Amino acid sequence: MAPRTPQPKISALRFVAWFGLVSAFGDVVYEGARSVIGPYLATFGASAATVGLITGVGEAVALVLRLGTGPLSDRTGKPWPQTILGYALTMLCVPLLAVAGGVPSAAVLYNGERLGKAVRSPSRDTMLAHASAVVGVGKTFGLHEALDQTGALAGPLLIAAVLALGGGYKLAFGLLAIPGVIALFVLARLRAAAPDPSEYDPAAQVSDAKRMRLDTRLPARFWLYSCFSALTMLGFATWAVLAFHLVHRHVLSASTIPILYAAAMGAAALASLGVGKLYDRAGFRGLVVIPLLAAAVPVLSFSTSVPAVVAGAVVWGAGMGVHDSTMRAAVTDLVPRARRGAGYGTFTAIYGVAWLVGAVMIGALYDVSVTAIEVVVVAVQVAALVALVPLLRSDRNARLAA
Repeated sequence: MAPRTPQPKISALRFVAWFGLVSAFGDVVYEGARSVIGPYLATFGASAATVGLITGVGEAVALVLRLGTGPLSDRTGKPWPQTILGYALTMLCVPLLAVAGGVPSAAVLYNGERLGKAVRSPSRDTMLAHASAVVGVGKTFGLHEALDQTGALAGPLLIAAVLALGGGYKLAFGLLAIPGVIALFVLARLRAAAPDPSEYDPAAQVSDAKRMRLDTRLPARFWLYSCFSALTMLGFATWAVLAFHLVHRHVLSASTIPILYAAAMGAAALASLGVGKLYDRAGFRGLVVIPLLAAAVPVLSFSTSVPAVVAGAVVWGAGMGVHDSTMRAAVTDLVPRARRGAGYGTFTAIYGVAWLVGAVMIGALYDVSVTAIEVVVVAVQVAALVALVPLLRSDRNARLAA
């Protein structure tokens, strides 16, 4: 007789809440670092193009590698080791930025943190999905995202306080080891309290025979959506490039940059709630806001006017929030239930590669002309709107057929 699986010692709701706390402390660490990585790389002599390349690679690593880490989590059926490894990578790499000796070592550590996110995200979301069978899908991911955004606000503000009090980037990165240790401690306690979260969801088990029968094809509407999303990210700058501009042109002080990033994260949280509701009511028509926001970012954020760059940060954050709130919802609607793992992995791979190319392109254009960035980004977002048209038509036809 097979050994009995240990039952969770905490309720599904408490599991979600405690995992949200882990993510909150994790966000203090890596969002704190992301808020100033551009100016930090500049202290080693990095150009805007170099910053765009490094951070673009980072976003691609965090997204594209899920094409492999997602199926790996499914195959092993043991999400905890992968989740713990991913968090450990982040909590180790970020504080070590304090001892980076130049652009190469800083780039490796920054992208090591992004690798940690790629490793942990699919397995963590799988465990949250198990708990959602009891708590509810919307409530589960809504609560987790709300706690996550708390850390995203606190991390940049912590960095800002250190810099405002006269500390340097290295001290700020070193202090991030403290919330990192707390996150790993809470994660270990949570692992002990719920060694097998699939016990929350009795329907989680799928036979190997059924998996073998799954259709490997993804529907045409999924590819239309992926094309549209890739174009929007092709014209979307990373925060590091925007922050590089603000310091390089002496628009804002170094200590103010993370405060602005915190404001962007606040805008992201509000936008994700608002546009999430809009998507529920209007479907894919609500996606038209994404290229409009992306087109406005360079006009505002690459200005030398303080009010304009503040508005640009809010618009940039809102754009990120829209992507975060609609990505899962749209893929869930477009891909059959049995193929959602492949759908998310494929979509994030396309999304990540497009953002990498866009980040490198915008960083390179910055060294040439800000006007060139504005023209190219607007042209790319117009193309995104054109790509949205067949998706809207297919969505309308699908609704009529239903």
